[in-house]
Amino acid sequence: MSHFDVVIVGAGLSGIGAARHLQHHCPGKTYAILESRAAIGGTWDLYRYPGIRSDSDMHTLGYNFKPWRAAKAIADGPSIRDYVVETADENGIHPHIRFNRRLEAAAWSSDTARWTLDVSCTDGGEEAETISCNLMLMCSGYYSYEEPYRPKFEGEEDFEGLMFHPQLWPEDLDYAGKRVVVIGSGATAMTLVPAMADAVEHITMLQRSPTYVVSRPDRDVIANTLRKFLPEMLAYRITRFKNVEMQRRVYERTRTAPAKVKKFLLDQVRKALGPDYDVEKHFTPRYNPWDQRLCLIPNGDLYAALKSGKASVVTDHIDRITKKGIRLQSGDELDADIIITATGLNMKVLGGVQFRVDGEPVQFPDTFTYKGMMYSDVPNLVQTFGYINASWTLRADLTAEYTCRLLNRMDELGVRQCTPRLRDEDRGMRTRPWIDGFSAGYMQRVMHLFPKQGDREPWLNTQNFSADKKMIRHAPLEDGVMQFDNPRP
Repeated sequence: MSHFDVVIVGAGLSGIGAARHLQHHCPGKTYAILESRAAIGGTWDLYRYPGIRSDSDMHTLGYNFKPWRAAKAIADGPSIRDYVVETADENGIHPHIRFNRRLEAAAWSSDTARWTLDVSCTDGGEEAETISCNLMLMCSGYYSYEEPYRPKFEGEEDFEGLMFHPQLWPEDLDYAGKRVVVIGSGATAMTLVPAMADAVEHITMLQRSPTYVVSRPDRDVIANTLRKFLPEMLAYRITRFKNVEMQRRVYERTRTAPAKVKKFLLDQVRKALGPDYDVEKHFTPRYNPWDQRLCLIPNGDLYAALKSGKASVVTDHIDRITKKGIRLQSGDELDADIIITATGLNMKVLGGVQFRVDGEPVQFPDTFTYKGMMYSDVPNLVQTFGYINASWTLRADLTAEYTCRLLNRMDELGVRQCTPRLRDEDRGMRTRPWIDGFSAGYMQRVMHLFPKQGDREPWLNTQNFSADKKMIRHAPLEDGVMQFDNPRP
């Protein structure tokens, strides 16, 4: 049975970044990366639909150690995948990746201070294997790669065209000259519509309710100018700081003055689409900004598609799918050759892996989150989960740095185990959901499966980069909660 000091699960943006941090801060540690697919890149290799791109700027979605060099800050999927692959190449990470390997179950033993991992082979080429490690770093993302969220629509078996979820995009799809309906109002739908509009006969975004949108240029003029005059890393850090502060201030403004932010966003839509467009019906949500994610549309591309006449937005409920398209509850019908169900994701807790500690199954809803990355009474297990209101990698970097500090501190103390445990004064604290105040359906469907959040540090999942830097990067490791024990023999 192979043994490693650390096993990283997932070779996407977070996993490759974690491996680089580990090599840099803990150069003596052995590690392996388990990747269930046959390629690096995670989300950015999985999704292949037209126009796939980032929904935040790459100066904050990129790593803190590797500048984003491209002129476009809102980048397409292939460019992001190339960035991740380049990071792996530059740091010699490839030999550590075990492709087509899915972690199915993990069992911790305090006697040996090891996780024993049951690993399956996803390409049918080899038998399952068992490996062990001292610490696990879960970088497998937050949603199911195998099964997207796909509600059942009455009558869909009657549809004579093609109907599919964009996560399962057909490689050979020809949509030129076709009538297309995209069901959904999130980032995927708003990416697909302008990306496909020029080629199709017509494309309709069918939504039950609107989403807030904001248009920004896909190029950061300040970043591109700074790179011409400053050393690359200095220019990157300045841009990164600028964008982090902008994200923070916008989000805080939505909390303190939601009505003003709402008016500003809707005024921008009216300015782009003109006085005759029904912004109230199609672009005015029932909730406040950032109660769900804002949708970024680079260079106003969605507006351009709508004004061209090749695209439209319909706000209505589906009555049923018919042979030729969709009948709406209003009685209207949408003709379609292709229906794309951009209906969201199925979230998974820790990749759906079954965990046991000293023979007992871990019930994650009964645990408390520690700094948004570990679980009460679960030893040597760290999870990477980014922000919903800022770029994912901001927190992924913090998580990887903290993991390296834990490993080095255990070596200094001569111990093999680190476990966050509730103090006596913590046991009666008020609890909150793991993600609080975010009403998106894909979150609400599964919040009962996630750990709880407390009302004090370090039992918080802050969703606040500034607060997390203090709590994760700068706070002492020995805080009365993190217990270091299990001395080496």
